[in-house]
Amino acid sequence: MLPPRAYVFISLNAIRVLSIIAMLLVFCSNIVTLSNDIKAVNRFMDMGKRTDGTTAVNATMETEMNMAYIMGSTVPNQPAGAFWAVLNRLFIITQVVVLILSELGFPAKFFNVYFPVLGKDFGLGALGLIQMLIGAAVLSHHVDTFTLVSAFFLFSIGCLNVFVGLIFRQGAKSKRSVTSWRDHAKSAIPTHVGGVNIAPITSSVLSSPPSFVSNLYTGNSATSHGSDGKGDSEKDKFASFGFGRQGEKAAGLKGFLISKPVESLPRYMPKASY
Repeated sequence: MLPPRAYVFISLNAIRVLSIIAMLLVFCSNIVTLSNDIKAVNRFMDMGKRTDGTTAVNATMETEMNMAYIMGSTVPNQPAGAFWAVLNRLFIITQVVVLILSELGFPAKFFNVYFPVLGKDFGLGALGLIQMLIGAAVLSHHVDTFTLVSAFFLFSIGCLNVFVGLIFRQGAKSKRSVTSWRDHAKSAIPTHVGGVNIAPITSSVLSSPPSFVSNLYTGNSATSHGSDGKGDSEKDKFASFGFGRQGEKAAGLKGFLISKPVESLPRYMPKASY
C-alpha cells in the first residue's frame, strides 16, 4: 500500500507523459499539414498560369480560383494567404517544441528567467491554456483525420492540465518532480519519538559546536569569575589546552604530573602459574 503522495506523484507524471505524447502528435501532424499546404499552393499557382481553350476546363479553373480556400489545403484564397498560413504552422510547431521542453524541465534556468509561467515556480494552468489555444487554432481549420485527432487530444490534455492546476496551484510541478521526491524521502526520518527530539545532526549544527566545546579549545569562558572581574583561574588555563599532549605539557611545566596507573589484573582472572 503506497502513501497518498505516491499516487499523486504517479498521476501527475502520467498526465505529463500524455501531454508530451499529444504535443509530439501535433508536431508531426502540423509538419504534414504544412507540406500539403505548400503542395496545394504550388498546384494552385500552376493552374492559374495554364490556359486551355476548353470551356468546361476553363469553368472549373475559374470556380477553383474563386473559392474561399485553396482546394486541398488550409490556405485562404486571399492576398498573402499562403504566407500567413505557413507562418501560422511554423508558430504552432515552435510553441509545441517549447512546451515539450518545459514539460521535460530542460533547460530549467532558461524557463525560470525568460518564461516564468512555464518554470518550476508556476503550476500547470498556464501550460494547459497554451495547449488549449494550440488545439483550438488547429481545429478551427478543415484538416485531415490525423491532424484532427491529435489536435483534439491536445485540447483535452490542456483542459486536464488546467483542472490539475486549479487543484494543486503552484505546487503541481514540485509534487511531480523526481528531485523533490528524493529530497522528501531523505527528510522522511522521524524527528520526535515519545516527545524526545531525535532529529539528525545537520551541517549547521556541526559548523557551530556547543559553547562548552569552543570554550574548551579556545580558552574562552562564558562563566563569571567573581565580582572583582579578574582573569581566568588556573583550572580554566589548563582546560584551554584540551586533553592531548599540549595539555600534558602545560601541566608538567606547572609542576603537575600525570601518573600512569599501575597495571593489574581484574579480580576474576586466575593467577599465573609458573
